[in-house]
Amino acid sequence: MRLDDAPVPTTALSDRAIENLNFIRRTMEASGTFTAVSGWGVIAMGFVALLAAAYATRFPMLAERLLVWAGAAIVSSVAGGFAIVRKARHRRESALSGPGRKFVLNFMPAIAAGAALTAALLSTGIGVLIPGMWLLLYGTGVVTGGAFSVRVLPAMGLVFMAFGVLALGVPAWGEALMALGFGGLHIAFGAIIAWRYGG
Repeated sequence: MRLDDAPVPTTALSDRAIENLNFIRRTMEASGTFTAVSGWGVIAMGFVALLAAAYATRFPMLAERLLVWAGAAIVSSVAGGFAIVRKARHRRESALSGPGRKFVLNFMPAIAAGAALTAALLSTGIGVLIPGMWLLLYGTGVVTGGAFSVRVLPAMGLVFMAFGVLALGVPAWGEALMALGFGGLHIAFGAIIAWRYGG
């Protein structure tokens, strides 16, 4: 008998079963839908935007008003993130599971592009286009991230994109459309998410 004919040690049946179950679990997590989007968190983001819109009117310079909006975006992100983590824990899910990670990874490039374009537009003196650009790119991020989430999110993203195109076409309406979009759309779609998807 040659050495290469030696019997290969067999894996215990229970070890193979555990390995198969782990593979199935990982596959299901990677292909699932991110359902931890919190409607109440989205509503809170809308109210933060409405407060920002009201407060921004106190400032005469566009750059100052945009700074108020940028601060509101940070506060909204924290509120929305907290609500997502809370809903995920309630459902005994991970907020950054396979679908959650895909949501974030597909949402963030549009936001990063928006930050870079904001600096470029301000430095070239055409900041009046920023509201439209923010609406358009935020909507793009919601559409692409929402492909891995509940069905209403891509629809919300498309409406944001339409608002962005309108604001770019009529820059004088930009800040009003931001209030209507980041405020009103978040509240309306957040209510739909809370009603249809349990909070």
